[in-house]
Amino acid sequence: MTRKGENIYKRKDGRWEGRYIKKRDSEGRIIYGYTYGKRYIEVKSKLIILKAQYYEPNALRIFNGDLEEWSVYWLYHYKKSTIKQSTFFNYKWLIKKYILPYIGEKRIGDLTNEDIRSYIETLEKLGLSHGTTNNIFILLKKILEEAENQNIISSNPCRNIKLTRKKYRNKVPVALTMNEQKQLEYFAFKEKGCSAIILALYSGLRIGEISGLKWSDIDFENGTIGVNRTISRVSSHSEENKTEILIGFPKTDQSSRVVPLAENLKKYLLAKKALSHSSHVVSCKNKMTEPRVIRYRFKKVVEASGIRNIHFHSLRHTFATRCIEKRVDISSLSKLLGHTSAKMTLDTYADSVLESRQKAIFKIDQLMNHQLE
Repeated sequence: MTRKGENIYKRKDGRWEGRYIKKRDSEGRIIYGYTYGKRYIEVKSKLIILKAQYYEPNALRIFNGDLEEWSVYWLYHYKKSTIKQSTFFNYKWLIKKYILPYIGEKRIGDLTNEDIRSYIETLEKLGLSHGTTNNIFILLKKILEEAENQNIISSNPCRNIKLTRKKYRNKVPVALTMNEQKQLEYFAFKEKGCSAIILALYSGLRIGEISGLKWSDIDFENGTIGVNRTISRVSSHSEENKTEILIGFPKTDQSSRVVPLAENLKKYLLAKKALSHSSHVVSCKNKMTEPRVIRYRFKKVVEASGIRNIHFHSLRHTFATRCIEKRVDISSLSKLLGHTSAKMTLDTYADSVLESRQKAIFKIDQLMNHQLE
């Protein structure tokens, strides 16, 4: 069985075989290379990359086919070695889930501004957030920008297209009330090992940062927590529909940070460290606890506490909200959270900050009473 024009065949042993031109001998005869896989799509992806590696630079127009072929080539040939591994997997996931199913079969040279506008309208109907839609569009723009640079297309059809933010409604971060927090903490403190919930509520760390936190990252003498790595589960590089654990650096330079360790949290951690046999603060069978397990444990504690159903990330929002309620300035909070800028913090917690400002104005307003009387 073969796929027409692709040099991909199904072998008698059930595997798929792909053939590509590797080089020519001294007499100009073609020497073929071969690649194998359990699935057709796996071999097709490998074949696109191999063709790119062995094809002459001036013959790059081999990719003047559909957007799927060029996207795979762009991802592996131009980006894989120049971006963080977590970013690579994120790009791969966005391409697979939100680009290829909708316009992947379009011939790259035939894409127009109208095609892109129609595609954006399709994304809008999916109910995605503005941030997600914007990330997908920027990624597509980068893919087609490189195609233009390599003379694969005459111009980038994404040019002069801007997303209109007014069509989107920003989601307000969900934070626990003080009563909900105390109720959740009551059950979290009952956990045998160090609770990821307590860490998130009193340090503001992300779930991946908590997963990767080691005892060696905590300086008990100087009272600091070093955020040096993050753990995430990403799509497998080798197998379709599989995932794997990725140990990487924090998502941005600002995310790699030092968080002050308060006295009560310090006492709690020291007590847990004395009983721990793992190098990781939050452990599972004395080893690292991946985010998926942390979420599972979290759901169990939420159910036991009887509070509303929330995501683990709401604990980070709760930490930020408590800081704002205690009049922590936005600049300091931004650094604690590892945000790229204070503006990002202000935009995220605008409602909480407004409430805090309203309370401040109310207090100042009381000074006028004396004059009015």
